[in-house]
Amino acid sequence: MPPRIAQIRLVSSHPQVYAPCDDSFALVDALLADRTKLLDHHPSICMEIGSGSGYVITSLALILGSESKNAHYFATDLNPHATEVTRETLEAHGVHAELLTTNIASGLEKRLSGMVDLMVINPPYVPTPEDEVGISGLSSAWAGGENGRSVIDKILPVADNLLSEKGWLYMLFLADNDPLQICLQMREKGYGAKIIVQRSTEEETLLVIKFWRDLDIQTEGTEAGSKTPPQRGLDFLRSQISRLSFRETRQ
Repeated sequence: MPPRIAQIRLVSSHPQVYAPCDDSFALVDALLADRTKLLDHHPSICMEIGSGSGYVITSLALILGSESKNAHYFATDLNPHATEVTRETLEAHGVHAELLTTNIASGLEKRLSGMVDLMVINPPYVPTPEDEVGISGLSSAWAGGENGRSVIDKILPVADNLLSEKGWLYMLFLADNDPLQICLQMREKGYGAKIIVQRSTEEETLLVIKFWRDLDIQTEGTEAGSKTPPQRGLDFLRSQISRLSFRETRQ
């Protein structure tokens, strides 16, 4: 029997809340592709930043299911309507998460610092004028500022603070966000990176990238006496992103 994910007919909605779309489906598909690894990972604290309709956090709870019965789930969103819609979606599927209406993870950064074992993020990634970023309403779900990076670049340091030593981050990007530069930036902080899903739609090219703390990278950086990312693995990462073959890959 295939693992359960959120059913669209049970996903709640609101005119001011982003509904599940291609990017949401790609993120859930990445979690499905890594399900066996996720179950073996035994995450204690799971978190979604920017929950929107609740489709992704609900799917994550269902994918992990009873095999991760001790997992505790958190979800945040800047939009209060999204928080309520997420609550309704979770309840409709019989799962639970602690919800907070806040900017990124404000109010949780001290409480959960270094404790999140699994994080999922579908950020506002669409390139837009900077004055559209963070405004109230539906556009806050996609307006990403210059190169779609304004919100992404604020989220990544927060994720770094929250992730545990064994923490995994699954994050969705648009090809226009320069994901290679993001991977190199995370590598400088000691993270490995792997594309789990690449997908092309009529309007955009989507990538779901998994990040994890990589001891080999951290050790190499220390031995080199510099924060410059080690060369090993970078050529492969570059080829993976530049190829954009739109096929799903698995770590």
